[in-house]
Amino acid sequence: MRTSLLRSLLAVAAVWAVSACATKPPASDAAATAEYRDNNDPLEPTNRVVYAFNDGLDTYVLAPVARAYRWALPDVVRQPIHNALLNMTTPVILINDVVQTKPRRAGDTFMRFVINTTAGVGGLFDVAAKVGYPYHDADFGETMALWGVPEGPFLFLPVFGPSNPRDAVGYGVDVAFDPLTYVPSGHGLRTFAAVRTGVAAVDARSQVLDEVDSVKKTALDPYATFRSLYRQNRESTIDKVRTEDRATVPNWYAK
Repeated sequence: MRTSLLRSLLAVAAVWAVSACATKPPASDAAATAEYRDNNDPLEPTNRVVYAFNDGLDTYVLAPVARAYRWALPDVVRQPIHNALLNMTTPVILINDVVQTKPRRAGDTFMRFVINTTAGVGGLFDVAAKVGYPYHDADFGETMALWGVPEGPFLFLPVFGPSNPRDAVGYGVDVAFDPLTYVPSGHGLRTFAAVRTGVAAVDARSQVLDEVDSVKKTALDPYATFRSLYRQNRESTIDKVRTEDRATVPNWYAK
């Protein structure tokens, strides 16, 4: 399932290469030129079409399912599910921590997996955070950014949403890193992997229901707002990883 999605993503990227581009303002209009450069969205006409498609899919399918999920299950049930899903992403995070040459973050990730998989009952409970190993995310798009790979133009991908060429490629690499990509077809493991993907999508959408609803209701241009929020968040996350120098062993004995 994830492989077919990746192939679709690459096909869409090929179409984008020959799609209509936003008209660059004349050099004489300094303000418009600066805005065009800051937005980094030369494919805006195509991106807006994809955004409209995604918005319809979200409005009529994903958001209602996420609301039903939130309504049907109390937080005391949803939180362990969320924790377990995060725990299953640990191998991908650990690999990225290592190739980012962040040994202390890698140490935290390894300890989180050991503690939460055992004491946390397969990751249902985040025991590791309570003993000094907080969760952090890491992906290969972030890794490439730390290696100096430029983000490229802004993209709004079908289903996946805001992205850029670097993060789109990074997603494909993360799929390759995921051990469930290689599970055999027997014993229901493929079905488990597919179910995990679906539950993760619903869980992720349920986590941001209020925020997304707020943007759609209050923003004059939701597309531009989502573009800005995505780019600012990615830049902030990458800068934090670049400068972070955390300790691996918690200081349990500090007064």
